[in-house]
Amino acid sequence: MKKTIRDIDIKGKRVLMRVDFNVPLDEKQNITDDTRIKSVLPTIKYAQNAPSKLILMSHLGRPKGSVNPQMSLGPCGERLSKLLGKDVKMLKDCVGSSVEEEVSKMKDGDVVLLENLRFHKEETKNDPQFAESLAKLGDVFINDAFGTCHRAHASTEGITKYLPSAMGFLVEKEIEYFDKVLNNPDKPVALILGGAKVSDKIAVIENMLKDIDFLLIGGAMAYTFLKSRLKGVGSSRVEEDKIETASEIFQKARDNNVSIFLPEDHVIAKAITPTARTRVVREHIPDGWIGLDIGPRTIKKFKNALKGAKTILWNGPVGYFEMKPFKRGTTDIAKFISRLDATTVIGGGDTAAAINALGLAKKMSHISTGGGASLEYLEGKELPGIKALQDK
Repeated sequence: MKKTIRDIDIKGKRVLMRVDFNVPLDEKQNITDDTRIKSVLPTIKYAQNAPSKLILMSHLGRPKGSVNPQMSLGPCGERLSKLLGKDVKMLKDCVGSSVEEEVSKMKDGDVVLLENLRFHKEETKNDPQFAESLAKLGDVFINDAFGTCHRAHASTEGITKYLPSAMGFLVEKEIEYFDKVLNNPDKPVALILGGAKVSDKIAVIENMLKDIDFLLIGGAMAYTFLKSRLKGVGSSRVEEDKIETASEIFQKARDNNVSIFLPEDHVIAKAITPTARTRVVREHIPDGWIGLDIGPRTIKKFKNALKGAKTILWNGPVGYFEMKPFKRGTTDIAKFISRLDATTVIGGGDTAAAINALGLAKKMSHISTGGGASLEYLEGKELPGIKALQDK
């Protein structure tokens, strides 16, 4: 087990905390979803109450190593100030003498936010000197940015070589839920996979086939599986180079007594637009049409498979959820599992966005804050940002 913030004496110390404030912004720099900021509040408040001097650092977007005012963390600092009811000072950079001077003036209970780490190309290169410059700002390092734990960057992995390090409450909670799903789930276990690409999910399927009872496949990735079963998929998205892999997965599922459920009817359209004319077809999709959501029969079939599950893990919407004509499948499945007496774990990214948009977040056991990180965890990989922390 890795150390948590509870295992380190932080009273009166400078606590340098990596958070994930990579939030969506609209064109006017307004935050459209502050879930990631709210999710680290318990750790922030714990550090404040110690009391300690709290220095927060994060990235936002992909500025590719140069300063881009559109990707400043300013809006996050303002939102955090409101959420804490306390002034959070926004610094103009994340390293250098002026930042060090500002930090040296801090009093216990103060909170500052450093500017976007990725304004420096050294961050993503895990540059040792950059990591050391960051480390100068703190006495201890806390990682509470689960969404970036799968990246060995200066602020997640490099920095641990210079400071005592531990995880925050969010990272601890994420690991707890994923470990339970992977190592000690209540049976039967259902895995729902959707999203665009089979290639993104192959390693998850292969790692989890030995532990699950049902595999439900929707989203664009279903059409690669359906094509491997010789179904007509029209102009739906198919990864031709993964058709053979899909066939192998059916065989492995049989070997592990796992039931696979695929769509048997589809909401189709000729174009992906919010005003598209749609129709529902069974079995085969005609040429020139694209499968964009699961149909009513499939929704019923999926619900039937899920109703007895005690653990449900869901990664990837089962339709093109962003557009109204294609959101019913994801909506109906989400509402259905929110009422079940089961452990429901939502694996980050688009699925989390869909659940939040439906207002069902509080009805799920756990919604991951990391899309890529949760996928890699489910693939059985050790995440570098967690591996680097000190053991208890």
